[in-house]
Amino acid sequence: MVFIRDPCGIACLIVTYGAVIYADYVVMRWIILTTMPVSIWAPFHVVLFNTVVFLLGMSHLKAVFSDPGIVPLPANRLDFSDLHTTNNGNKNGNGNGHGSEWTVCTRCETYRPPRAHHCRICKRCIRRMDHHCPWINNCVGERNQKYFLQFLVYVGILSLYSVALILGSWISPCTECNQNVIESQLRMIHSVILLLESALFGLFVTAIMVDQLHAILYDETAVEAIQQKGAYRPNRRKYQLLADVFGRGHPALWLLPCASLNHASRYHDTPLLSHDV
Repeated sequence: MVFIRDPCGIACLIVTYGAVIYADYVVMRWIILTTMPVSIWAPFHVVLFNTVVFLLGMSHLKAVFSDPGIVPLPANRLDFSDLHTTNNGNKNGNGNGHGSEWTVCTRCETYRPPRAHHCRICKRCIRRMDHHCPWINNCVGERNQKYFLQFLVYVGILSLYSVALILGSWISPCTECNQNVIESQLRMIHSVILLLESALFGLFVTAIMVDQLHAILYDETAVEAIQQKGAYRPNRRKYQLLADVFGRGHPALWLLPCASLNHASRYHDTPLLSHDV
């Protein structure tokens, strides 16, 4: 388990869980219990909505605390002092060969495998690093990209679900529900706030999800796209590229935040650096 002590990332974690808890509160208290107290659909929505919240929380926690693919440091520090004073290779520790060559990170002062990049926030090199995401307070790398994508999917589902429930309560209001003016006004205020929150987060995660799927299907991380390196394995099938991230199990199981389903697909490029170097 890892946890990055980054103030911005910690603030984003608080905002994320605050938004999810608020959405659950509004849907349970002001939508389901208030507008459909005698409906047979009420228990169905309660179970289904909270199931999505649970899966969202599990995938997010996995993305936050999972090792994204940190390149381990050798037991004995290596001498790279000459690289700090020369212009050859990776001057700032951020360059990376596109082939199968290992490179040297002058910040970590260690060798790193192909596609590994140094994160200035995590202060370590990350295997197949895509970017550092403050919303999970962690890097998105080889070992946790699956959980990050699951988190995006469940946030999108929860946003759509919330919008559907709110619009449904407005289109077909409960005529048998006895509500005073204050309760009606509070329900409307909470519904409007949740509608704006769901629309904002829904559009935001959709954009990131499309970007992540593009990076997987074309096998080019965000760092590699900035460096204009092109696809790393252009001849791989799209299904194989997805399986490298989500695991070799059945595609129907890809949205379950279970580590056991992802073991077979890990370490598909180059083994991690041994601590015995």
